[in-house]
Amino acid sequence: MKIHLENFDILTSTRSSPIEGGSVLVRDDRIEKVIPESPGGDSISADRTIEGNGMLLLPGFVNAHSHLGMTIFRGYADDIELDRWLNEWIWPAEENLTPEEVYWGSLLAIVEAIHSGTTAIADMYFYMDQTARAIEETGIRGLISYGLIAEELDQKGSEELQTGLELADEWDGKANGRIRVALSPHAPYTCGDDVLKEVSKMAEGKDIPIHTHVSETKKEVEDSLEKFGISPVERLESLGVLENELLAAHCVHLNSKDMDILGEKDVVVAHNPSSNMKLSSGAAPIKELRNQGVEVLLGTDGPGSNNDLDAFGEMRQAAFLAKLNSNDPTALSAEDTLSLATAGAVDQLGLSNIGRIQEGNKADLIGLTRKGVHWTPEYNTVSNLVYSGKSSDVDMMMVDGNMVMEDGSIEGIDEEKVMKKVRQIGKKYGQIRKEL
Repeated sequence: MKIHLENFDILTSTRSSPIEGGSVLVRDDRIEKVIPESPGGDSISADRTIEGNGMLLLPGFVNAHSHLGMTIFRGYADDIELDRWLNEWIWPAEENLTPEEVYWGSLLAIVEAIHSGTTAIADMYFYMDQTARAIEETGIRGLISYGLIAEELDQKGSEELQTGLELADEWDGKANGRIRVALSPHAPYTCGDDVLKEVSKMAEGKDIPIHTHVSETKKEVEDSLEKFGISPVERLESLGVLENELLAAHCVHLNSKDMDILGEKDVVVAHNPSSNMKLSSGAAPIKELRNQGVEVLLGTDGPGSNNDLDAFGEMRQAAFLAKLNSNDPTALSAEDTLSLATAGAVDQLGLSNIGRIQEGNKADLIGLTRKGVHWTPEYNTVSNLVYSGKSSDVDMMMVDGNMVMEDGSIEGIDEEKVMKKVRQIGKKYGQIRKEL
């Protein structure tokens, strides 16, 4: 299948302003050619031509850390510190989850993410075969993992590990490679040493990455220092976990040694500014991490702690928080923020060949209209995109060369049905909430 995207303003990885009126040729799942000027007419042979009419074309956004099934718990327990939020509200409620509920919650989350221009999501939760099912049906890209919790390598611990392995065996590489699988020890504070060592060995044997929460709160770090005498990052290093490809969510409370380790071990940090602010976890040292050569991506975290999956809001929050936290307005520029949001500099974790509009890369693309008042005037396209762009601007999405959304309508998904299903599920948890 050959698709000609004609008359788009194209944001490539090498430019801060778009190529105006350009074309992109997509053959099957790849970008075959970027043409600076639209040739017009029938001069290019293609199975289909899509007229952009000056729409902005850029790589799709990558949500580097989420819990999609938690749309069910959007607004379920707000304005509570993380420890109480998990132990008194979320974990008790999650004991009631069914696979079918996670499917519908994941589907709703993906619909929301698509409307925000997100083409790939790194997701960690339960019943992940159901999330994989939703990813496969909607056509997006995903790095999925089961969030295992185990203090010991006892029967429970072995069963948790087996669940993660079975997910990898069943789903890694499925959907034409759009679905990849990681192993996910939930966090250092919920997994014992032997469990973390075993996860590391399994990830190496399967040649798959690890996705975990790291140093999200001050209490987590203080508890680690008291119990083990070292920080969570140092502990992961001592157990061999950092010898694997690692996606470390949050990384809010780090010392200089932690950041040195993360840089030396090529760890990718998933920065979740909205969730960190809402739970008052703190502000990750993004400027310092990037100065240490640490690759940083943006994530929303789960809808229970954000409470949305809006890539535009996350870009804006990330840029502003980095500036405020470092007292430096240059700490994270609009161009750098866009790179973080599109995985423009990351070629690991199953995210290679995306995040840049260049020949040979995967055709994971989004088209944005710029007709809203918030785009006027337009001195700097990337600045407008990052600081004032909105999900409502996203009109078109392509993943792996396949159209996922056109004219703001998602292919093959009955959005009203999805919302109705999750509202019905919400009634069950509304009753549970009253009883807590």
